[in-house]
Formats: sequence, structure tokens, C-alpha cells
Amino acid sequence: MTQGIAARIAFAGFGVLAAVHLIAQLIDPEAMSVDATQWLLMPVLAAALVLGTTAPRSRLVELTLVALTFSWLGDTAPDLFDGDTSFLVLVGFFLCAQVTYIAAFLPYRAESVLHTRRWVLAVFAVAVIALVAVCAPGAGVLLIPVVVYALCLATMAVLATGVGRTVAIGAVIFVVSDSLIALRAFVEDFPLPLSGFWVMLTYIAAQVLITHGVMTRGRAARDENADRSAASTLE
Repeated sequence: MTQGIAARIAFAGFGVLAAVHLIAQLIDPEAMSVDATQWLLMPVLAAALVLGTTAPRSRLVELTLVALTFSWLGDTAPDLFDGDTSFLVLVGFFLCAQVTYIAAFLPYRAESVLHTRRWVLAVFAVAVIALVAVCAPGAGVLLIPVVVYALCLATMAVLATGVGRTVAIGAVIFVVSDSLIALRAFVEDFPLPLSGFWVMLTYIAAQVLITHGVMTRGRAARDENADRSAASTLE
């Protein structure tokens, strides 16, 4: 079995698992199948990334695998706690994931909107300010963690624009997903039916787009290095 086929099979498996999870969210959000499928999502996606790349893997790929691991912890560990503690555990692990993504995308900052379309930074700034302003009245003592997380999330999305279009789209969808979580947690009577479904739909889409984009960028870098090595040999 070739590397490409193995990666496609893994992504297909992830797609089936994601579909089962989302259907379960629609049928009964409290069912055990919702938790069980969510616990498996990130490990399967990480496996797809491993199968879609070859050793030695780039720094980008390796850090993305670490970010997926932190995301998995964010999916699972909060189930061991209740109330504010559960939310803080969730924010803590996903903050680690966002910081890891920032570290992964940072070498590509010269290609990001930081240097190419700086006006986009204003859009992210307005989005962060608006989200914090809406959530602040209900956040209470959790306001500072929310602000820190929002800033890291926006930074991740900005830097993602330097990696590639697919990664950038995934990062923006990640912002949407986490914004829905914040609004659901801190805005009383947040008017979004089936909010768990929409949170997970955007979360799954974000992670798979980032992962696929990273895999594509990793392959391109590998091919470029191979071409350089071949040219050096010929010289």
C-alpha cells in the first residue's frame, strides 16, 4: 500500500467517524456515543497526518501532531471534571494547542497577512474585541483566561495565512468554533439551536483543513528539498 493510499484511507475513516459523531449530536447530544466518537477524532486525524508524511518529518508536521494531541486532551480531560473546573481544563489544553500551532506557523510569518495584507489584522482585532465585549458580562472570574485565549486564537489564525490557503481557512473556522463555545458558555440564552452540533461541525472542519493543508505544505517542502539535493549532486 502506497503512502498516498494509506493517508486517503485514514482520512476516509476520519470522515466516517466524524459523520457518526455529528449524527449522534443531532439525535441525542447526551448519548455515550457522542463522547466516545469525540475521544477518537483527533487520534485518527493524527494517524492520517502520520501516514500522509514521511520521516524525517518537518517541524511544521511534528508541531501539528503535538497540537492535535493537546486538542485530544481538550476533548477528553474536561469530562473528568465539573463546572468551571471542566471549562478551565478545556481552555487550558486548547490554549496549549493554539500556542503549539503558533509555534508551528511562525516560520511562515513572512508569507502571512502580517506582511502581505496588513489591513486583515484589523478584522481579527475587531473580532476579538467584539467577542470579549459580548462575553465579558457573563465571564466573571474567567474573563482573563478568555481574553488570553482569544488573543492566542487570533494570533494562530493570522500566522496560519502564511502556511497556505487551506490552513488559513481551517484556522478561521477554528475561530468561529471557539467563538461559539464562548458565546454558549457566557451569553445567557444564546440563541443557537443544536449548538453542540455546530461547535463540533466547525471544530472538525477546522482541524481537518489545517491537517490536510499542513500535510500538503510538508510534501511540497520535501519535494523542494529533494530537487535541491538533486541539483547539488549534478553540479
